[in-house]
Amino acid sequence: MRVKAFPSLVPAPGIAASLASVPYDVINTEEARALAEGLPNSFLRVERAELELPADVDPYSEEVYAHARRNFEKFQQEGIFVREPEPCIYLYRQIMNGRSQTGITLAFHIEDYENDIIKKHEKTRKVKEDDRTRLTDVLSANTGPVFLTYKDDKAIDTFVDKWTSSHEPNIDFVDDVKVQHTVWRVTEKEAGPVLEALAKVPVSYVADGHHRSASAARVGKERREANPTHDGTENYNWFLAVTFPASQLNILPYNRVVKDLNGLSADSFLQRLAGKFHLDSNGQKTPDGPESVCVYLDGSWHTLSWDTVKTDNPIERLDVSFLQDQVLTPILGIGDPRTDNRIDFIGGIRGTAELEKRVDSGDWAVAFSMFPTTVQQLIDIADAGEIMPPKSTWFEPKLRSGLFVYTLD
Repeated sequence: MRVKAFPSLVPAPGIAASLASVPYDVINTEEARALAEGLPNSFLRVERAELELPADVDPYSEEVYAHARRNFEKFQQEGIFVREPEPCIYLYRQIMNGRSQTGITLAFHIEDYENDIIKKHEKTRKVKEDDRTRLTDVLSANTGPVFLTYKDDKAIDTFVDKWTSSHEPNIDFVDDVKVQHTVWRVTEKEAGPVLEALAKVPVSYVADGHHRSASAARVGKERREANPTHDGTENYNWFLAVTFPASQLNILPYNRVVKDLNGLSADSFLQRLAGKFHLDSNGQKTPDGPESVCVYLDGSWHTLSWDTVKTDNPIERLDVSFLQDQVLTPILGIGDPRTDNRIDFIGGIRGTAELEKRVDSGDWAVAFSMFPTTVQQLIDIADAGEIMPPKSTWFEPKLRSGLFVYTLD
């Protein structure tokens, strides 16, 4: 892989905790307004700038992107962001519920993304990709980092362990959901051994941030094609990412809720399931392992399980694929889950209580509590050049935006 240190924009000393924000795509506008309230330096005022505009403003309008640009420039002018005096990398540790993961923040080359040295496992939605492309171009910066992973490497682990155990961090805070974020700054010269080790990593994988990586590559390509003196050294050839060893990552389930039972009564639906699969009305809310899903309807929990799917196709072995192909489509009539408004997806961080709340409200008929997809399944699918079904993985903790900003000029 091609990687490099870079002179980042970083939060001024002491303000990282109030500046750093959740990723733009895990909240809606109203949630962004609530999170930014009382925090004038929240990076959401750049990534979700519509929160400062009237409620009827289209979040994809030019007015929103222009406002994001003004806020971004204001943050720099007022010293909320400061520019590093030299190229650096950053070791970024997150601890959630006692579980730790430490990644390395770098600039990665867009050609590695284009040539599948950085592998993808999801399709992007045009409206979301267009939005991030426009924002990246208007700001001339990558704001939220792409979340990458690689197969564990001893030399990289050794460097990270030695550095973090022998140096004081530059940033250390606990966020509003009790995740600890710790950052160590490493100058390019000091980072030589780990940069060499990362350059030898044959491939990496987009874990989270397919729209961010796709938009970064699009902006880079557009600027390359528009620049008659392009020589390959320009900043727009690179994009911001944090890469983690695969063994440290934590994937939570991505659960499902469906609006109605496709004309079936609750009893008829359960009978259909029992006729095809193993059904146990045991009250269990989360599956014990793969090849099973817990189903909630009419105030009760049931466990649906099936025999291991024997196939060489890694997609067909996924629980989310089995549920879609054997239950959601043939029984509940859910066609394309990307476009069907009768289905919704709920990240596992919200727990089964959110599923019960949705169904008990009467707005949704049935919920499915999934067993998490594994990192190895993600890697197998990406290596096969395949695309995962939508909403197959929910990585947690999420990377905070605003701790590092890579500028394209």
